[in-house]
Amino acid sequence: MAWITKPSATEKIERRGEAYLTDAMRTSITDDFIPRFETTMACILPALHMIQHEYGWIPKQAMEEIARHLEVAPADVFDTATFYEEYWLKPKGKCLISVCRSIACEVCGQQEITDAVREKLGIEVSETTDDGKFTLVELECLGACGGAPAILVGETLHEKVTPEQVVEIIDRVEREIDAGGGH
Repeated sequence: MAWITKPSATEKIERRGEAYLTDAMRTSITDDFIPRFETTMACILPALHMIQHEYGWIPKQAMEEIARHLEVAPADVFDTATFYEEYWLKPKGKCLISVCRSIACEVCGQQEITDAVREKLGIEVSETTDDGKFTLVELECLGACGGAPAILVGETLHEKVTPEQVVEIIDRVEREIDAGGGH
């Protein structure tokens, strides 16, 4: 197997004028987290959660700011952020559509549900629509095996869905977003 190289040494990081890691966040990390852990490396997870909770995703500039504040290598922060699936390294849509791909959902038609969403929105899994309304992901398990196939649309669980129902759900949510309600 050949090594796959990444241009990380020459990558240009998109920057904004103000810091992502606010003074309040720095204080919280310093006062609430650093004293609880043996090393500052252990504070990377809560710092990443803090950024994602505030902005909905984790920009690379924020990773650098976390590394600087914790006095760890930026690569350690990046490695942590890329290891865990729950961290978003690019902006996601206003509404996250999560299709369960557990064995129960797979047997009950998960692929048809994913295909219906892909066709309706014109995106692949892990992509966001050009208008920023929807992001499609697949998850290992939603814990709704008795209602397979199951999807999570925003924070609303839908069980025993059909491809036709998924299209109707997306249409309804899109109307809510367009009316300014979000989801």
